[in-house]
Amino acid sequence: MREDVEITDNEFLRQFELEIGETMARIEYSLQDRKIFLTKYEMSDELEEQGYREVFIKAVFEEVKRREISLVPTSPEVAGFMRKNRRKYKDLLPVGINI
Repeated sequence: MREDVEITDNEFLRQFELEIGETMARIEYSLQDRKIFLTKYEMSDELEEQGYREVFIKAVFEEVKRREISLVPTSPEVAGFMRKNRRKYKDLLPVGINI
């Protein structure tokens, strides 16, 4: 497993994608004003077992940080990652949102 994965922003389907071999993981999103709501997380059990969950979510968070927009994690998996890494990513949350 690699820490430096390359994600794709499929704007048409409004989702971030990660392809590993023949398998794809995705995080669906909704953009509103200067906020991105991460609404649905999908990853195969195979990729989960290989530890790609945190790598993928971290890559998405870094992309959001690069775009200088706020992040609202509504998916349970993404919210769990935010809680676990609150100190590092708390600046991505909009004012008044606590996870």
